[in-house]
Amino acid sequence: MPSSVVATIRYDAPTSTLRVIYVTGLVYDYKNVPEEIYTAMKTSFSKGSFLNQYIKGKYEFEKIKDLSDLNLFCLIPAFLKDFYL
Repeated sequence: MPSSVVATIRYDAPTSTLRVIYVTGLVYDYKNVPEEIYTAMKTSFSKGSFLNQYIKGKYEFEKIKDLSDLNLFCLIPAFLKDFYL
């Protein structure tokens, strides 16, 4: 069942960064998140509930404001960027 809060998540193991892309289009990077937390979130029934219970308030975060800053996690193909930006 798709989440009504979280559109998708990505994880960068070398930096232990969990990227959460919300259905609203907001993008947040949560820092120093153990890979086990990412794996548990990925398999959880409710991504939003998991986020609220295990991530928010427990890890430092950075709000990503510019979609062009998505680098490794970019979900928008290059040919569609002008459409979305």
